[in-house]
Amino acid sequence: MTQGQIEITDIHWLMDILQNIDVGLVVLDRDYRIHLWNGFMESHSGISPQKAKDQILFSLFDEIPEAWFRQKAEPVFQLRTRTFTIWEQRPFLFRFYNSRPITGQSELMFQNTTIIPLESLDRTVNHICLIVYDVTDTAISRGEVSKANESLSAVTSKDSLTGLLNRDSWLPTLEHAIAEHRNHQQSSALLVVDLDHFRDVNRVLGHVRSDEILKRIATALSTLAQENCTARIGGELFALLLKNTESEQAIATAERLRRGIAGLTKSAGTDISASVGVAMSHDALTDAQDWLNCADKALYHAKESGKNKTTLYQYKIQE
Repeated sequence: MTQGQIEITDIHWLMDILQNIDVGLVVLDRDYRIHLWNGFMESHSGISPQKAKDQILFSLFDEIPEAWFRQKAEPVFQLRTRTFTIWEQRPFLFRFYNSRPITGQSELMFQNTTIIPLESLDRTVNHICLIVYDVTDTAISRGEVSKANESLSAVTSKDSLTGLLNRDSWLPTLEHAIAEHRNHQQSSALLVVDLDHFRDVNRVLGHVRSDEILKRIATALSTLAQENCTARIGGELFALLLKNTESEQAIATAERLRRGIAGLTKSAGTDISASVGVAMSHDALTDAQDWLNCADKALYHAKESGKNKTTLYQYKIQE
């Protein structure tokens, strides 16, 4: 075999590898006309190398933003340095369908792309090569981890029985309301609600029926406030933040809530009352816990005064 035959054989092997390698290979000239289109690209696009050759890339794939891609590619021509696109910033360069649609969880293929310069013999760069990697499995895997973390966060931030926020997750809502009061003099009301003698009721009715009562009360509370403003902060202890509310309106809402709880529990076959402590936002408050303590003192006064009533915290008599 002559040297020329060996070189021809080597080129044939190289072209065979390029056509069958499991990444996309596309060679473009300065006008973004296609000069090489390998088997990966043909398989996923349905466009043969013969049809793709000499076609302008943006004419075949209008999903590729021309201005954006030129901004990525021009430094490769001019500076002879490679650039990249990653799926976290742009899910794909070419709109290819996922090659595993049955087992996969994404309709489209996620892609990373490397753009490299191709030097001529005179060291000029008149062509660039796009190397397209299928990273769908990696993207889906990370997406599943992200979804799992979001689900875990939701589980740990909410009360498992009622679906309301738990105490720790709800306190930042109070901090924000305090900041709104300080910065914009926005008045808000904090209501703390405790079910009177609920442990006795729990002992008589049993846990299942008692839990149903708690869930019904939680639903009623949620209708009175904005999202993420209601919490279960103890066994039968609930809290409610009313934004843009003055004291008179807060007291009226607390009384309506107290009467509503009595109606809800009576329809469930029992008779439970509720005591409510109300504390308004105030310049004297230092943080969310301080505000909660004020509302708790008002609640204690309501219960010590005979239960089944509402008490408003008076800052003037604060020790």
